[in-house]
Amino acid sequence: MLFETEGLTKHFGGLVAVNDLSFHVEQGEILSIIGPNGAGKTTLFNLVTGLYPPTRGRVSFMNEEVTGLKTFAIARKGISRTFQSTTVFNQDTVFDNLVIGYRLRTRSGIFGAILGSRRSRAEERESLSKAEEILEFLELSPFRVEIAANIPQEAQKRLSIGIALATEPKLLLLDEPTGGVNLQQIDNLIGIIKKIRNSGVTVCLIEHKMKMVMDISDRVIVLSHGSKISEGSPGMVSQDEDVIEAYLGPGYAA
Repeated sequence: MLFETEGLTKHFGGLVAVNDLSFHVEQGEILSIIGPNGAGKTTLFNLVTGLYPPTRGRVSFMNEEVTGLKTFAIARKGISRTFQSTTVFNQDTVFDNLVIGYRLRTRSGIFGAILGSRRSRAEERESLSKAEEILEFLELSPFRVEIAANIPQEAQKRLSIGIALATEPKLLLLDEPTGGVNLQQIDNLIGIIKKIRNSGVTVCLIEHKMKMVMDISDRVIVLSHGSKISEGSPGMVSQDEDVIEAYLGPGYAA
């Protein structure tokens, strides 16, 4: 087991966004989290990555409790994420976006950079090398010198994943990675995510496109009104009457 939550709960005033949620992610798997809008999926990612403090409950990663840590501290532990709306550094080149992503792993301060210390020079070389590696891995080389805002939406999706990968995560959280792309491009992103898993990075993703969920997932968790209503293989979850009623609809089962 790589990651686990126990009784994770988040209240916003009288609204219960996440309700007593316990689940785990196994090392090396692709776990999908699905459910209707407002089910608490993105709030869950925000709790896991330190954007929101939980009302109660705990989060553990690699047998260490990380509940309540700052976002940068959780990222340094090895949990990285993308966001529902594609987030890149719009005015920088694709290559520079990936260099910036690796900066989380560097330790040189501003004076080291100004003075050109040995550590600073070594970390600069590491940053460039990591950016080159991810550029090729995610098939972004044709866009290397393009300004990020100018590349196609699907390439921006891959770039946002690349920025997260540049932090060298052990667990990668993807929030709707296929949002805003067409069916042909979805197949490309499915291939990329499988490639990431095969490289040794565990993946947990939020997704609405059931084609992708059925194709890519080892396990699926279904949320409704902040609570887990089903968990299991894609085939099992798709036949669960509670899931059909709350999310998929009878037409899907037919």
